[in-house]
Amino acid sequence: MTVTPMMAQYLEIKQAHPEALLFYRMGDFYEMFFDDAAAAAEALDIALTKRGKHEGADIPMCGVPVHAAEGYLLTLIRKGFRVAVCEQMEDPAEAKKRGSKSVVRREVVRLVTPGTLTEDSLLEARRNNFLCAFARVRDRAALATADISTGELRVGPCPLVKLGPELARLAPREVLVAETDEGALRDLVDEAGAALTPLARQSFDSTGAEKRLRDAFGVAELDGFGAFEREELSALGAIVSYLDLTQKGKLPLLRPPQRDSGGEVMQIDAATRRNLELTASLSGGRDGSLLGAIDRTVTAAGGRLLARRIASPSCNLGRIQERLDAVQFFVEDTGRCDTLRGLLRKAPDMDRALSRLALERGGPRDLAAIRAGLTQAGQIADRLGTVTGAEILAPLVADLAGLETLVDRLDDALVAEPPLMVRDGGFIASGFDADLDDARTLRDEGRGVIASLQARYAEQAKVQSLKVKHNNVLGYFIETTATRADKMRSAPLSETFIHRQTTANAVRFTTVELSDLETRILNAGNHALEIERRQFEALRAEVLEAAGAIGLAAQALAELDVSTALADLARSEDWCRPTVDESRDFQIEEGRHPVVERALKRDGRAFVANDCALTAEGDKAHVRLLTGPNMAGKSTYLRQNALIALLAQSGSYVPARAATIGMVSSLFSRVGAADDLARGRSTFMVEMVETATILNQADPQSLVILDEIGRGTATYDGLSIAWATLEHLHGVNRCRALFATHYHELTTLAATLDGVENATVRVKEWEGEVIFLHEVRDGAADRSYGVQVARLAGLPASVVDRARVVLDRLEQGDREGGRRQLALIDDLPLFSAVPASPAPAPAQSPSALVEKLAGILPDELSPREALDLLYDLKNLAQTGE
Repeated sequence: MTVTPMMAQYLEIKQAHPEALLFYRMGDFYEMFFDDAAAAAEALDIALTKRGKHEGADIPMCGVPVHAAEGYLLTLIRKGFRVAVCEQMEDPAEAKKRGSKSVVRREVVRLVTPGTLTEDSLLEARRNNFLCAFARVRDRAALATADISTGELRVGPCPLVKLGPELARLAPREVLVAETDEGALRDLVDEAGAALTPLARQSFDSTGAEKRLRDAFGVAELDGFGAFEREELSALGAIVSYLDLTQKGKLPLLRPPQRDSGGEVMQIDAATRRNLELTASLSGGRDGSLLGAIDRTVTAAGGRLLARRIASPSCNLGRIQERLDAVQFFVEDTGRCDTLRGLLRKAPDMDRALSRLALERGGPRDLAAIRAGLTQAGQIADRLGTVTGAEILAPLVADLAGLETLVDRLDDALVAEPPLMVRDGGFIASGFDADLDDARTLRDEGRGVIASLQARYAEQAKVQSLKVKHNNVLGYFIETTATRADKMRSAPLSETFIHRQTTANAVRFTTVELSDLETRILNAGNHALEIERRQFEALRAEVLEAAGAIGLAAQALAELDVSTALADLARSEDWCRPTVDESRDFQIEEGRHPVVERALKRDGRAFVANDCALTAEGDKAHVRLLTGPNMAGKSTYLRQNALIALLAQSGSYVPARAATIGMVSSLFSRVGAADDLARGRSTFMVEMVETATILNQADPQSLVILDEIGRGTATYDGLSIAWATLEHLHGVNRCRALFATHYHELTTLAATLDGVENATVRVKEWEGEVIFLHEVRDGAADRSYGVQVARLAGLPASVVDRARVVLDRLEQGDREGGRRQLALIDDLPLFSAVPASPAPAPAQSPSALVEKLAGILPDELSPREALDLLYDLKNLAQTGE
């Protein structure tokens, strides 16, 4: 069967993009055919139909409306698809000029992938959309990162062993690797939740990368951006090559690449990020995470910056102090802080608007966003420019100012509330373009223009009955009676009025002016839109010419948003400024867990604050060994101190009365219990892998928190592993650590290891009940109260009572010696069908104290009587009656 011209075109374009779903534009729909249609219909839950035949079989087809395409694109991207968007590149009327069977020319204008999104509807406003490229050159490797929605581009060394932690820090949407590395790196990329995209080795060629980068940034040499190693050039070149491929030659507006040297940020591995719930809770949402608890930013760019600071706490003492100084300035100047937050709320996302304009995907609202953002920037610069004590903010103020001319230009050009699309028109303000105003007048007031022209012609011809009319044959014409027509046919009026038609009762004329006006009226709507398109392109060019300065202003607004938000948080939650230095001190007074405290406040309860002292002199370790029952708050205590260190180095105040943080180069956490069934790992195996990572990587500048090491295996195995782990942390890693355990035998190590100190979480027993006080004190716990906690959890009373019996017998065996242990266990009827009921408690007569209390009616007591009664009760209690 002969293939139709349209289907031949489709198959040719599809052959060039076999890895993507092809969105084939047909009028107001994007159509998909064959396997693409079947896959898309299932993924999008839309109808699968058919259209024509190919090789004797029906052609499956489905489609989505162009106006709603973004929503469908988002669904497909989230489900792991890539989409090639194929647009009509000419008007169907132009195609018909080549022949009645000619097909409209179509081209793929863009490949939509997870790491190359720019539309607001496809992106999370408060999260960066990172595209990464990992490159290896001989025995060295680098990781480049780009967010084309904001223009950010960075690169730095990244040995393979650090790739997992880096991907966990960045949380990219897509990672580019050489096709030869696909198999080796797939698990790492999958674990980070990113899409893996293999590229040919040529894309990672470091020599070709230099030329691609020079062309992309329009420079002769890259030296002005920094000294890049071959592997870094390779990674950057792969990103530029991929963007050129996916954007079909329209490179996004990327900022010059910034080089990150190792050691500038706190190293945090994926397990630690997950355990501490930094930017997402264990359930996967933002609520319940550290970021969710502290984020008070009022702009999207500020939210993204805060998330990056939390994900990448700094190890640069100068930068930390600058950030803390900025927060302190706004903590101390509450009025100015609140004023700035009010202005910042009106600042749109200029970074993403600028990116869309650069990629020719922007519209009038993006120009309006630039105008509004720069307007707010100018107002904020004016508010801060003359403030005494704001010297720390001077660089930001300088970046906010200087764009007044562009603001005035956009203000004159744009209406207050522009439409979304250029094709909608109506976004250029009246008075900005005289030709546009004329076209709009003709379009909107054509009848009035004709009426005024009619009045002028009647006056000129001295014929009051003269009319300007219109029909589909002649268009606009001037009509008068036959008796008046002779006058208009004679000079000098005949030079103006041109005879067109004579009827039985009238004579019709036209003029050059009327014919021209007719053409202009008929084309006024299209002409107005064309003028607006030209003005849009001119304004877009002016904005892009100032892209560097706009980017700096947007960054300054984000910085101010984060500083004022953290100041607002510090004031309302009573946080303190931490002292951060290069020592190994770790002193926290009345520290609190920000997420738990927030949850307790919602329930009207108070958080019990606790101190933490880890003073590690010289290169010695300081390990605080924490014992106490479950539910007493050990895990919360461990996490809160890790989070306080992280917040301090992020440049934030911290939830404590006072805090001194010696620089933490790396943070490790092993808390919680989870398996990894997809990789065949048990809970205990996961625990051991995470512990191995800590013991192999922690150094004296690290902070380590470990919770219940060894609990996933037999008691003596677990105790042995915990014991050896603690000794290794103390003697080899020599780090600062908090180590929580139920193995009370470990507390004896405090007597033999000079860097180990015991601490316990206090509880109180009352009539067989356990009361958690959540207070951490020096010393060791003598028991874990597991049976009492089990009862609180709701285990059946018979199970709890039976557990008490077994526990008593086992503890008796411990006291009588190990050789009695087995015999005692054998004596216990552990598998009896019905456990023995506990003996009923003997009846007791009420004491005098109880009888006295039973007879009291508090509502009837005077204050004096109540005081006397209190003395009586105290005497009864002392005599034991």
